[in-house]
Formats: sequence, structure tokens, C-alpha cells
Amino acid sequence: MGLFSFIKSVGEKLGVGDSHPKAEDLKKNLDSYKLGTDGVQLSMDGDKVVLAGAVKDQATLEKMVLAVGNAAGVAEVKTDDVKIESPEKESAFYTVKSGDNLWKIAEAHYGKGNGAKNNIIFEANRPMLSSPDKIYPGQVLRIPPL
Repeated sequence: MGLFSFIKSVGEKLGVGDSHPKAEDLKKNLDSYKLGTDGVQLSMDGDKVVLAGAVKDQATLEKMVLAVGNAAGVAEVKTDDVKIESPEKESAFYTVKSGDNLWKIAEAHYGKGNGAKNNIIFEANRPMLSSPDKIYPGQVLRIPPL
């Protein structure tokens, strides 16, 4: 997959009063989602998160990238050292803009009249998204292929 960019100034703040998240706080947050990333190592290189290890599939890798990348203080996530046991087609990534909702995003990516497929996007971003109404500008979402 490679290197993913995020908006450093938005996202969930981890740790206590620190604009630069610590690797252990990011790993604890990642593990809380129970994605099957227990064997993944995470380190920091400035504001870049470097991931290494193995995951079962492409979806797990993409969710892992979003789980750490959408934290405040993270500008990039590098995945060159992550092995995917069952590779599959990659999803698109989309940065939420002001005024967006999942219906609009679904229509933009899947075509006019396909807004009802917004649930596919919501499910692809669980458990990081707890509600389809809780997206925010600057957040990066995973848009799986149909």
C-alpha cells in the first residue's frame, strides 16, 4: 500500500494534553478496535506512524491505517512493512469535507442514485465509526469497491 497522508490538526486526541501522540497511546487505541492487529508493531518517526507486521486481509490493513491516521497529530501512516496474508482489491480513501454526509459520499463514489449504498461505507469504517451521523471534516474514510 505505501504512505497515506492525513490532516494532522484534526481527529481524536490521544494521551494527556499532547499534540504529538505517543506510539503506545496509538497502539492502545488501535488494539481497542479489536481488528486483529495484535501482532502489528507501531512506531513514530516525527508525525509519521510506521506500521510493521502481518494482517489477515486488505480490509484489516485499511481499517488499521484509518484507526491510527485519524488521530490528532498524525500526518502520515507508512505501511511498507505490513504483510497481507490474503490480498484483495484496495479501497479508495476519501477525506470528508464540510457539508458531507455518507449519502452524498456514496453518490459521489458509486454514482448518482446510489446514495442508499451509504451503509456499505459505514460498515467499511466500523468500529471506528459508531454512527453514520458522526463524521467530521478532515476525517478520512474507507470507500470499498462494490
